[in-house]
Amino acid sequence: MAILILKRIGTMALMMLVVSLIVFLLLEIDKESVAVKVLGVFTTEEQRRLWLEANGYFEPLYLRYFSWLAGFVTGDLGESTVFRVPVSEILWPRLANTAILGVLAMLVLIPLSLLLGVFAGMREGSLQDRAISVVSIITTSVPEFASGIFLVAVFVVGLHLLPGTSTMIEGFDLTQLVLPVAVLVIYDFGYVTRMTRASMAEVMMTPYIRTAVLKGLPFRRVIVRHALRNALIAPFTVIMLQINWLLSGVIVVELLFAYKGFGTLLLEAALNGDIFVIEACTMVAVFVAVATQTIADLGYTLLNPRIRFT
Repeated sequence: MAILILKRIGTMALMMLVVSLIVFLLLEIDKESVAVKVLGVFTTEEQRRLWLEANGYFEPLYLRYFSWLAGFVTGDLGESTVFRVPVSEILWPRLANTAILGVLAMLVLIPLSLLLGVFAGMREGSLQDRAISVVSIITTSVPEFASGIFLVAVFVVGLHLLPGTSTMIEGFDLTQLVLPVAVLVIYDFGYVTRMTRASMAEVMMTPYIRTAVLKGLPFRRVIVRHALRNALIAPFTVIMLQINWLLSGVIVVELLFAYKGFGTLLLEAALNGDIFVIEACTMVAVFVAVATQTIADLGYTLLNPRIRFT
């Protein structure tokens, strides 16, 4: 197991290195473009040349890359051209805000979707299976902005029960997170539920489960001790992938509720050409994607020891 972990960490490091090179070449190879984005379009060529010289942009490309990479490793992410502060001062608080939103959504999403998926897959074709499947399909087909507007219309405009924004101006307020979390759960739980249901239904048709049932073992014991563990392999992968979506795919939800998170930071950087923020957000998003996939691969061996990765 230790060797497997080391191999996966090595693969993760190699993937991050390759992605970092691609990001650097896409965003940093054109020196003039970088200078324009940092200094503005109304600066002179002499001002841009002086800035490029002061920041080492006339050095060989490979030296620039290693210097750029060392800055990321040491936490020197540059300075935001929009906020005029070091990128790290705005990146980590925004990332923490999205992490809070994501953790709360996962705390509701995971038990709800797994429970409903298992109930549906236990008795394929039954009334409970059809009912859960219909609800899952309907919720997944409704985009976040539509369900968000609907919830705002009901609970904010109609019933006056919840705040319509999540700006956290007066400090952390859990009630301001109810609607964003609800939108994320409503949109995503159906997908995870359907995957769990399909995996559970497949496991229930395997010979060893049929044998256990025919031997007279209690149905609950068959589900908990024999079927559930194998049925969780596919949903586990899907759940790990949802972490990537929650990190950068919640832009619509954060924008709708004015929530200052990672998604809105990435959107603001893209709209304003804030190159160093874009680079930092890209590297963080890729790191999370690679790390979660590595954790998913390692989780396979825990859920099913027969699976091995070379």
